[in-house]
Amino acid sequence: MAEQTLKEKTAKGLFWGGISNGVQQVLGVLIGIVLLKNLSPGDYGMVGMLAIFTGIASTIQESGFTATLTNRPVFKAEDYNAVFWFNVFVGSGIYVILFFCAPLIAKFYNQPDLVLLSRVLFLSIVIGALGIAHNAVLFRKLMVKERAKIDIFSTALAGVFGIYLAVRGYGYWALAIQTLVYSSLGTIFRWIFSPWHPTFTLNFTPVKEMFGFGFILLLSSFIAQVQSNIFSVLLGRFYTKTDVGYFAQGTKWSSMGATVINGMVMSVAQPVFVLSNTDKERLAQILRKIFRFVSFVICPCMLGLAFVFREFISIINKSFLPCVPILQIYCIMSIVVPIILLYGQILIVYGKFKSYLFANILYAVSQIGVAFYTLKYGIYWMAFSIGVITFVYVLVWHWLVAKMIPITIIHVVKDSFPYFFVTLVVLLVTYFITLAITNLAILLVAKIFIAASLYILTMKISNSVMFREALLFLKNGHSSI
Repeated sequence: MAEQTLKEKTAKGLFWGGISNGVQQVLGVLIGIVLLKNLSPGDYGMVGMLAIFTGIASTIQESGFTATLTNRPVFKAEDYNAVFWFNVFVGSGIYVILFFCAPLIAKFYNQPDLVLLSRVLFLSIVIGALGIAHNAVLFRKLMVKERAKIDIFSTALAGVFGIYLAVRGYGYWALAIQTLVYSSLGTIFRWIFSPWHPTFTLNFTPVKEMFGFGFILLLSSFIAQVQSNIFSVLLGRFYTKTDVGYFAQGTKWSSMGATVINGMVMSVAQPVFVLSNTDKERLAQILRKIFRFVSFVICPCMLGLAFVFREFISIINKSFLPCVPILQIYCIMSIVVPIILLYGQILIVYGKFKSYLFANILYAVSQIGVAFYTLKYGIYWMAFSIGVITFVYVLVWHWLVAKMIPITIIHVVKDSFPYFFVTLVVLLVTYFITLAITNLAILLVAKIFIAASLYILTMKISNSVMFREALLFLKNGHSSI
C-alpha cells in the first residue's frame, strides 16, 4: 500500500474514531446524568453483579475472530461466513446454559430478583453474536466512518429507552433494557452498512484454521474479563449491591473518559501496524507519534475529570459521592492504559501470541490475587492496588515489545511526561484560583474553563508540535503519521 494512502486511512480513521468516541461519550455523559438522578447505587449494583457473565460470554462467542480476520492476508467471504455461524451457535448455546444457571447466580449473590433480570439481560449475548462477523468486516476495511455512525445512533436511541424507563421508576430494568436495545440496534446497523452478508453454507474449516490464533486471544480476553469484573463479584458476594454500584459508577465514568482516546486510537492501530510491520523503524516512529498524541489528550482529560468529579457528582446525586475516590484512582491509572493496549497490538501483529498471553495472564493473576488480599480492607484499597499494579506492568509490556522494535523506556517517558507535568501544573494553578468559590455549579464551570484555557495557552506558548498538528488535523483532516 502506498505511504500516502496509509497516511490518509490513518488520519481518516483517527478523525472518525475521535468523532465516534467523542460523541458517544458526550451522549454517555448526558444519558448518565439523567440516569444518576433517577436511579440508586443499588440499581447499578444489580446489573454490575452480572457484568462478569455477559463479559465472559461475549468473549467466548467472539473468540478473537475480529483480530484474527483482520490479520488474514486475503479477504474471503467463506471465512466470515464460518465465523458468523460459529458465533450464532456458540452464542445461543451460552444463553441456554446461563438461562438455567440464573437461579444459581441469584443464590450466590443472595438476590432473588437476579433470576429474571439475568435471563433478560443475557439475551444481548445472542443478539450481539449476529453482528460480530459484520463488525470484523467493517474493522478490517477501516470503515471507521460507518462504525462511528453505528455506535452513535445505537448509543443515542438506547439512551432514550433507558431514560424513559428510569424516569418512569423501573429501576435496574432501565439499565437492562438499555443494554438490550443498544445490542439490537448495533447488530441491525452492522448488517445495513457491511458490504458482506452471510449465506446458509455451513463450512467451519476456516474456523479451525483460525483457531490457533483466535484461541490465544480468546484465553487472553477471558482472563481480562475475569480480572476486570472480579471486584464486582467479590463486593456483591461479601459486601452489598450498593458497594457494587459505587465501584461500577466510579469505573464507568472514568472509562467513559478514557474510551474517547482508546477507542479512537485502537480503531485504526492494528490495521495500520499490520501495514507497517515490515519496517520496524517506521513502526516505532508511528508508535511514538501515537504515544505523544494520546498523552497530549488523555492527560488533561483524565486528570481533569478526577479534578472536577466531586463537584459534578455532588450536583447530580450526592448519594453517589463514595464513588469519587474510585474514579480518581482509575483516572490516574487510565493514563498508561493506552500504552499497554498499543503494546499488545504490536505483539499481535508480529505473531508473538505466547508473549501476549503471558503478559495478560501475569497482569490478571496479579490483580485477582491482590483483589482477594485487599478484600478485607475495603473498596478503596482494592481500587488503589489495581492502579499500582497497572503502572508496574507497563514495564513488563515494554520489555516484550522492545525486543522487536527500536523503542526504549526513555522514549516513552520523553513522549508522555511533558503533557502529564503540564497538566499537573495547570490543575494546581486552577485549584488556587478557584479556592474561594463556594457555589458548586459555578466552581465546576470555573474549574473546567480555567484549566482548559490554561492548558491550551501553555501548549500554544510552548509552541507544542502536537498542538499544532492537532489544529491542522481538525482543520484539514490529515496527519503526518
